[in-house]
Amino acid sequence: MTQSPAPTPREDGRQAATYWFLKHFVVGPPVNLVFRPWAEGLHHIPEEGGAILASNHLSFSDSVFLPLAVKRRITFPAKKEYFTKPGVKGWLTKQFFLATGQIPIDRSGGSASQDALAKGLEVLRSGGLFGIYPEGTRSPDGRLYRGKTGVARLALEANVPIIPCAMIDTDKAQPTGQTIPNIVRVGVKIGAPMHYPEYAGQENDRRVLRMITDDVMRELQRLSGQEYVDEYAATVKERLAARARAGIQQARQGLDQAREGISEATDRARAGIVDATDRARENIAARLGRDEDPAPEPGARPDAQPDQEPERPAGGTAD
Repeated sequence: MTQSPAPTPREDGRQAATYWFLKHFVVGPPVNLVFRPWAEGLHHIPEEGGAILASNHLSFSDSVFLPLAVKRRITFPAKKEYFTKPGVKGWLTKQFFLATGQIPIDRSGGSASQDALAKGLEVLRSGGLFGIYPEGTRSPDGRLYRGKTGVARLALEANVPIIPCAMIDTDKAQPTGQTIPNIVRVGVKIGAPMHYPEYAGQENDRRVLRMITDDVMRELQRLSGQEYVDEYAATVKERLAARARAGIQQARQGLDQAREGISEATDRARAGIVDATDRARENIAARLGRDEDPAPEPGARPDAQPDQEPERPAGGTAD
């Protein structure tokens, strides 16, 4: 993938000015007032020079609370979806990330990931702080997941320390999918720098990269107190999504079956109503037919013919 051009000095200066303006006048004051965030170990962050801030990832707000706690400017990679969302909200989100100099990252892997690492390397070599989430995505359940080795590769290539930063309770303040945050006090614990000069030049050794990354994750676990899961968070999320999709599919199938059952029951009910109606009509017609036959008079013989005159004796008349 072709790398995006680095910002010009004027663009970088404008982004830096916007960053400090947002931090000290727009975002910082209300956030500090409402959430009263606390921080431990700030002395571990160098006052100058490049360094990687490796953090656990519990909430979208991690990228707000950590920069507010640290005096120096931090550049974070941000997933490219934040730069491509539609509508007014999407435009505002894009402008916010661009104004603060955040780096869009394509998390599909391969050359896309290398592009993001290359941009991070530029930040580190220029003496800046680069924030990264080794888990690659937010934790789906508050546990700490296996780290990806990009953090170790960056540290070795730029020859900079990795500073573990554990976010505390940010998932309670803003759970995934929740726009309006809860008023919960959050914090950050910052550990001692982790430097690996003895592995310089071994940034392509997978064993070394995995060892360093696991060291960082163990320190994050110690600082955060989270339960550790030796599995990638993205894999777990995909599995949960697959289960959700399967559940939705089963629910749809059940709904379709229920609809078919209702349709069949409705057809049977209609047929029963028609049959019952036909029988009722036949019974009514039969009763009406019986009611139309005249009833015999009382005392009359069934074979009597009242309209016939009685016979007279032959050849004579009555005296």
